[in-house]
Amino acid sequence: MTGLLTRPARLDDAEAIVGILNPIVAAGTFTVFEAPFTVEAEREYLAAFPTRGVFQVAVRESDGQVVGFQSMEPFAGYTRAFDHVGVLGTYVAADSRRQGVATRLFDATFGAALAKGYEKIFTYVRADNDAGLQLYLRQGFRVVGTARRHARIGGRYIDEIVIEKMLTHG
Repeated sequence: MTGLLTRPARLDDAEAIVGILNPIVAAGTFTVFEAPFTVEAEREYLAAFPTRGVFQVAVRESDGQVVGFQSMEPFAGYTRAFDHVGVLGTYVAADSRRQGVATRLFDATFGAALAKGYEKIFTYVRADNDAGLQLYLRQGFRVVGTARRHARIGGRYIDEIVIEKMLTHG
């Protein structure tokens, strides 16, 4: 998508983020989130977001609309052994998919993650979300394995594909 910029998320992005996230949650096919988010809760999440985290939004320049976001938090904060690993989530508004939004977000997030000392990004993709998995694979992620019956939504178990990407070599 031309005319797109990325920047760190701000508190005043909460409404736009919820506007992207809630239809994805309602669809019930791309995420394990099962309850809608409130703007207030999202604002609180952004306010408390970890300093070492990376939260990027993609903004359409023509109208200033947030059309996607990526949130990456430190993995397993209970030990320093994983300080080099971040856990990532990617979300793009339905009307902006397949227009390069996610690619721009990955570029921004990878750069910001490296600047904050991350060496690896780790995440899960629902096994029934092939489009999401393919998106991550095109960005250099590799499949580590499958977590069987990892999520239970509406009484139904869903496998999740475990993926990772090394940001540094070594």
